[in-house]
Amino acid sequence: MSAKVYFSRTITGEKVLELFRMIEKELPGKVAIKVHSGEKGNQNFLKPDFWKPVIDHVGGTVVECNTAYDGQRNETSRHKQLLKDHGWNVHFPVDLMDAEGPDLELEIPGGKVIQKNYVGKNLVNYDSMVVLSHFKGHPMGGYGGALKQLSIGVASSYGKAYIHGAGEPEKIWTADHDLFLRSMADAAGCIVDYFKGNIIYVNVMKNMSVDCDCCAVAEDPCIADIGILVSTDPIAIDQACIDLVYASEDPGRDHLLKRIESRNGVLTIEAAAELGYGSREYELVEVE
Repeated sequence: MSAKVYFSRTITGEKVLELFRMIEKELPGKVAIKVHSGEKGNQNFLKPDFWKPVIDHVGGTVVECNTAYDGQRNETSRHKQLLKDHGWNVHFPVDLMDAEGPDLELEIPGGKVIQKNYVGKNLVNYDSMVVLSHFKGHPMGGYGGALKQLSIGVASSYGKAYIHGAGEPEKIWTADHDLFLRSMADAAGCIVDYFKGNIIYVNVMKNMSVDCDCCAVAEDPCIADIGILVSTDPIAIDQACIDLVYASEDPGRDHLLKRIESRNGVLTIEAAAELGYGSREYELVEVE
């Protein structure tokens, strides 16, 4: 069954909210709003002011987790300071979900590579989630979108190493690459199951570098902005973004595609579809 993906070429915070409202899905209870806080020095991440209309509308709590690599976000006190420096605390309540241990351990009974997921323990405080993703390239995953936010994004610092290492955190940078991509699909499905599908996804195709917002030194964007997508299906929304990149006539398209293809990025989408928590088939509903 195909999913609906709402799409607009107009990229503003107000347009994000307009498309978000078109979903007509009521999110129950306390809502976690997953963002990417942006590594110190990164010039491409989407700022709090951009996301403000939809976050204000939802009225939830902005959530993040620590990283598993060197930088300003791999330790609680530094990450909290960066959240303040980047302005997240100015407008919104913010929860660094793995600020203190122990992690919340979730089972993945249907996982093809990993059968456990380690996430920020404060996840238990929420009943539903909004996943706000900046679609762009990624040095390891090929691309970053909704599936990466669900997996690596919600994972604790240890959980990130566990996913990267395909269940062996000590192999964070040396594990088989395709097993890492499949582990992301396993972990993402675990979060979909945890919230019983009570998640709405927003992907924004703006400032698209080949590098992630986790890179302190990232390449500048290489392709023209494309638009905003909103859906209740994390697989469909990521597939739609990939398809829009392929359909682009911008000369920078090939540079981004080289990054995605060289890292076999579409495998994460394929593996997620095999697990059955979404569909690669979708109806793109374009909104002026």
